[in-house]
Amino acid sequence: MTGLPRITVITPSFNQGEFIEQTIRSVLDQGYPNLEYLVMDGGSTDCTLEVLERYKGQLQYVSEPDRGQSHAINKGLHMASGEILCYLNSDDLLAPGALQKVGYFFRAHPQAHWLTGRCRMVDENGNEVRRSITLYKNLWLSTRSRLVLAILNYISQPATFWTRQVVEQVGYFSEHWNYAMDYEYWLRIGKQYPLYVLNEDLAHFRVHSKSKGGTGAVHQFEEQLLIARRYVQSPLLLSLHRMHNALILWVYHRLQARTQAR
Repeated sequence: MTGLPRITVITPSFNQGEFIEQTIRSVLDQGYPNLEYLVMDGGSTDCTLEVLERYKGQLQYVSEPDRGQSHAINKGLHMASGEILCYLNSDDLLAPGALQKVGYFFRAHPQAHWLTGRCRMVDENGNEVRRSITLYKNLWLSTRSRLVLAILNYISQPATFWTRQVVEQVGYFSEHWNYAMDYEYWLRIGKQYPLYVLNEDLAHFRVHSKSKGGTGAVHQFEEQLLIARRYVQSPLLLSLHRMHNALILWVYHRLQARTQAR
């Protein structure tokens, strides 16, 4: 493992005490030899700080009021010393062995600056859910197409990594967006760097009743459309984006209705 790049994982956190220890363990249990782990907590009032204190020697954390998720991520990016960067929300998980796979990939492909992989969706108990949506995203992921990215966000944020050079060239996350800041960042990166795809499961995205992904799907897709209008010039692609949003929201509503009926 000699010569593997330093990876900084940033976890923005606020009152996710129910899940954050699982998130922390998923990072620390990677056993990656060149890891920096930063938790940027927004001043949680639940048990989060008790959990963070237990791991104080294995990670660095800051707990203070912030201006939201993007601000927390940006604070972590300013602190980061890693060559490779990512952020993992405080209810999501890295898949076992993910960091080794990422580290080996960047070591073997020095021309790469932006890498993503596959991501499964899990529920509160860690059981895989919404497999059809995962398969659908993986289908589009295989295209690596910027045109497709203008229509839908097929890139899974917890499974995405980029180099320090990207931050130096592209900048930091916009604090304007509350739900789709990752999508806006991908569109910016995509203008300057080709996307590399590792066909491996790198992360698990948790869907639960309190998560943005669980409660804010409508707002998320509304933001994605607003963002697309800033970066996409083609009326056709924007029309396809609107149609795709409507289709996916219909699918989500059907899935929710089916779950509630059980």
